[in-house]
Amino acid sequence: MDTLDKVGMAAACAAVVVLELVAVAGWQGWSMRSAVSQTATSVPVQRSLQPIAVATVTAIAAVQQVNLAAVAKRAQDETYYAQLRKQIRWVSTRIGDSELVTPDLNSRMMLVTAAAERAHLAEVGLGPRDVYGIINAETSWAPRSGMGKNGTPSLGIAQFEPATARALGLGDPNDAVESVHVAAVHMRQAAQWSSDRIGSLKLSALERGIKLREGVSIYYNLSSRGRSVWNGINTRRLPRETQLHILNARLGAMQADSLDEQLRSTVYAAQNRGAGTLMALNNR
Repeated sequence: MDTLDKVGMAAACAAVVVLELVAVAGWQGWSMRSAVSQTATSVPVQRSLQPIAVATVTAIAAVQQVNLAAVAKRAQDETYYAQLRKQIRWVSTRIGDSELVTPDLNSRMMLVTAAAERAHLAEVGLGPRDVYGIINAETSWAPRSGMGKNGTPSLGIAQFEPATARALGLGDPNDAVESVHVAAVHMRQAAQWSSDRIGSLKLSALERGIKLREGVSIYYNLSSRGRSVWNGINTRRLPRETQLHILNARLGAMQADSLDEQLRSTVYAAQNRGAGTLMALNNR
C-alpha cells in the first residue's frame, strides 16, 4: 500500500471514530435542542461528554501526525531517487527482435549498491550482487512489460505485479531507480522467509548461502501458494521457470562480481596514473 494511501485510510478511520463518538453522545441523550431546553441536566451531560471530546481531538491529532510524517518521508524518498536518476546512463540493447534501453554497467552497480545498503540486506546475508542477480533473472536489466500465465501483467525492470507493487509501496513500477530499491526491500523479506524454511536443515555455511538464495528466487518468482511447497531440498520439483530464475539470478550475481572487480581495477589504474603524473611533475 502506498504511503499516501495509508494516510487516507488513517483519516477515514479517524472519521469513523468521530462519527461513532457523536453517535454515543446522541445515545446518551445529548443534542443542541436538549442542551437548551434541559438546562437542569446540562452540566452533568457536558461533563460526561468531556472524555468523548478529548478522544476526538486525540484521534484528529494522530491523523495529522501520520499525514505530516508520510508527506515528509515521501518527499525525502523522492529527493533521494531524483539524485540517483541523474546518475543513471541509459544505453541501447537488443533482446530478441526488440530494441530496448538498459542502464550501463556502471549505473547498474551504483544502483544495486545503493539499494542493498538502503534495505540493509547485509543483515539477512545478501548484498548488491544478489540484487543484480534478481534483476538479471527478471528482465536482463531491460525494463519492459510482461504477462504471467494467469494474465496478470508484470511491470518495469523488476517485473512487479500491480498488487505486489501497491503492497510494497512502489509508486511507479516503470521507474527503474525506485523499482530496484523496492526489489531490494522485497528481497529482504524473501531472505527472512527463506532462512526460516531452511532453518532446520544441517548445512555448511556455503550450502546455507546457496539455499538461502534459492529461497529468495522462489519467494520472488512464485505466489504464496506456489512457494509454500518448498522445503529447502525439493527445488528440482518446482516449475521449470522457477528453476531458470534461480539459475539466472546466480549467473547475474557472478556477473556482478566480475563487474565489481573490473570497476575496482579501473579505479586503481586511474589512481596510479594520477599518482605517476603527479610524481613526474614534482621531479621536473
